[in-house]
Amino acid sequence: MESVLVEVTAAVIFRNGRVLIAKRRKEDRQGGKWEFPGGKIRPGETPEACLRRELSEELGIDALVGESVGTWDHRYDHGSIRLLVYRVRDFSGTARALSHEEIRWVGPEELPLCDFSEADRPVAKLLSGEGNTPLRD
Repeated sequence: MESVLVEVTAAVIFRNGRVLIAKRRKEDRQGGKWEFPGGKIRPGETPEACLRRELSEELGIDALVGESVGTWDHRYDHGSIRLLVYRVRDFSGTARALSHEEIRWVGPEELPLCDFSEADRPVAKLLSGEGNTPLRD
């Protein structure tokens, strides 16, 4: 039986040449892995609205969502996701780990050293410039 494709958003947030990453709580699926913050799109919600809501819930910030960075599909044992990634142009508030074990601002060159969830790895590679032109602040 074919699994349902779940659409999930993720944010690329740069500040002073560094990008924000979040570590999933140990008890969560993909626990202990790094990711770009975001979450599942609710019925009737646009990806941009979803991302603003998720960033408010997860980080306590009010984000100005910008252009799409790309879309990646990934199949896990538990199901498939379509990751819709957007750049956050600006935000107000102070980012805090409200639903993650930890958040961290890292330089793009540090991304290959972080243990990302499988779905987030292509985004980390794009940002770090592995194999192509990096996406920068």
